[in-house]
Amino acid sequence: MDREHGEHLTRTTERGSFCVALCSCGWKGPARRSRDRARTDAQEHETAPGAAA
Repeated sequence: MDREHGEHLTRTTERGSFCVALCSCGWKGPARRSRDRARTDAQEHETAPGAAA
């Protein structure tokens, strides 16, 4: 599945001392000090019910 068919492509980015998960659908996770927690936020978003809508 590709982006135009609803795939959620997530990534993380650093903003100062914080890390944020971002998605191709426009979703943005909360700023985290833990990179691991930001990656977990991204994974949870990808697999959330309704995320492929």
